[in-house]
Amino acid sequence: MINKLLDLLMLPFILIIKIWQKFIAPGLAPRCKYYPSCSQYTYESIKSFHIFGLALGAWRVIRCNPLSHGGVDYPPKTLKIGPFLLSNKETESMVS
Repeated sequence: MINKLLDLLMLPFILIIKIWQKFIAPGLAPRCKYYPSCSQYTYESIKSFHIFGLALGAWRVIRCNPLSHGGVDYPPKTLKIGPFLLSNKETESMVS
C-alpha cells in the first residue's frame, strides 16, 4: 500500500525525466561525465528508493561539475540512513 502511494507521488518526477530523455537530451551534444547519465541515474534511484532516490539524483547533479572526474557511478544497491537500511527492488527479489 505504501509503495503504491510512493510510486504515485514519484510519477511526476519520472515523467519529467522521461520527457527530458526522449525529447530534449537527444537534441543536445553528449556532455555527461558520468555513466549512466544523471537523468538515468536519477530515474533508477527513484524507482528503487522513491523520495530518497530523488535526493540521490539531486546529489549526483550537484557532483557533476567541471572539477569532478566523472566515471562509472551506478545507484547504490542499499542505502543506509541513520538506523534504517533501505534496499532496492532488485536486492529484495534476490533475497526472497
